[in-house]
Amino acid sequence: MKKFVAALAAAGIAFGGMALAPAATAAPTTPESTPAPISWGPCQSTGLKNAGAECGFLKVPMDYSRPKSGEVSIAVSRVKHKGAQYQGVMLVNPGGPGGSGLGLSVLGKYVPNHAGDTYDWIGFDPRGVGSSKPALTCDGNYFSYNRPGYVPTSPQLEKVWLDRSKGYAKACAKNGPILEHMKTTDAAQDMDSLRKALGEKQINFYGFSYGTYLGQVYSTLYPKNVRRMVLDGNVDPRKVWYEANLDQDVAFDKNIKIYFDWVAKYDSVYHLGKTGDAVYKLWTEQQKKLAKTPAGGVIGSDEWTDIFLQAGYYVFGWEDMANAFAGWVQKGDWQTLKALYDSSNPPGDDNGFAVYSAVQCSDVQWPTNWNKWRFDNWITYFRAPFETWGNAWFNAPCAFWPAKSGKPVDVDGSKVAGALLISEELDAATPYAGSLEVRKLFPKSSLISAPGGTTHAGSLSGVACVDDKVADYLANGTLPVRQKGNHSDAQCDAVPQPVPAAAAAPAQKADSAAMQEKKDLLPQLLHG
Repeated sequence: MKKFVAALAAAGIAFGGMALAPAATAAPTTPESTPAPISWGPCQSTGLKNAGAECGFLKVPMDYSRPKSGEVSIAVSRVKHKGAQYQGVMLVNPGGPGGSGLGLSVLGKYVPNHAGDTYDWIGFDPRGVGSSKPALTCDGNYFSYNRPGYVPTSPQLEKVWLDRSKGYAKACAKNGPILEHMKTTDAAQDMDSLRKALGEKQINFYGFSYGTYLGQVYSTLYPKNVRRMVLDGNVDPRKVWYEANLDQDVAFDKNIKIYFDWVAKYDSVYHLGKTGDAVYKLWTEQQKKLAKTPAGGVIGSDEWTDIFLQAGYYVFGWEDMANAFAGWVQKGDWQTLKALYDSSNPPGDDNGFAVYSAVQCSDVQWPTNWNKWRFDNWITYFRAPFETWGNAWFNAPCAFWPAKSGKPVDVDGSKVAGALLISEELDAATPYAGSLEVRKLFPKSSLISAPGGTTHAGSLSGVACVDDKVADYLANGTLPVRQKGNHSDAQCDAVPQPVPAAAAAPAQKADSAAMQEKKDLLPQLLHG
């Protein structure tokens, strides 16, 4: 839901106060004026050009309560429906918050049986993100190399990180008035402005990770404006956002062990240990070594942790990480490690993290007493050491955020016509309990789960059981039959763990090619 925005953008998770958020069960009091139509033109992106997309900007109020006080421009792309049948617009959000969704208007081609062809697919960069204007930035060097160790083993090290966190929050103030208007409710109002500008009475919506929370909030505020909605990797609305991150820590600790078991399974390829425990021990030894002497002078213990965090989100990059691990241990190849880190943290670019912080820090008031953070994270660390303190410092600017915080919307899907929910049951970025909770809150929804699966927001990855159900829902509104009880309504296989090329049979190599296509799309699906 979160971390790949800045720490591992090959993935998702895995999370401007104006006044308080709008009333929980009522739409914001937005003037019913219709935004100016979008002037469509050519797109800059080669991928969007090849897909026949068109691009433009939608101007919306920076502050919906004072619409004449200033504007922001939302970057929008559109791939129009094919043929005579038309089922409306499909807005897509990749998550983060902070993920760029402009390129996701191509997503329709991944839906089986041409079920996506009857929609206009709408990609957009939410306010503050990417090509939207203004785009937030605070400190482009915040994720530079060889940072102080994550685990605050001394008061001095803790102070270093607290000072860094305060400094980042202070640097974000330079973004000016928009920082007061970066809540999820602002993004939901922007979505409704987009609906109006497109001339539609209702929207369809496909949200990944944090995008599921945006969908929950939008459909609570504007239930009659939602036609169909797919929510993949569901945020638990009870836990935004402090508690959600503590839950992630425990889940990622479990998933990294599953990954190390996989590495051990292919010891004949990687030679990193014959058991998961042995691989984990070697990984920890390297982490301690890098804390003293960074690889190539750049990859220290923090960067090492961030690189491998991706394994807890997705199976798609498992081979890349294992090859980098083996290359470092056996050949001293630090360049591959650096390339993996840089792919997730483009040097000098903190836009994703700036937006992530602006949204999560102002959606709700985070604890301001550092003693609570210290206590909660040490208690969690003793259970789950892999990610806990890295995640704590990732979110620590929220303790010092310079904009006012609001109150989360009381999510209520009782008036929504229906929704298709999807979750693998060991999803670490958005733990499975969140999907069960959303299922309760949306009584006309159905939930597809994948027992034993660790992939976050992995629909449209080639698992026919899942993807065909998505296609059926988009084609004709058919949902899996709702079952009694607090569990999923249909179960499917998880996105399969990869087979290393050196160990794969020809048929498995063909399957790997399909997975590679989804992996290539992942930079746009940051869920966090």
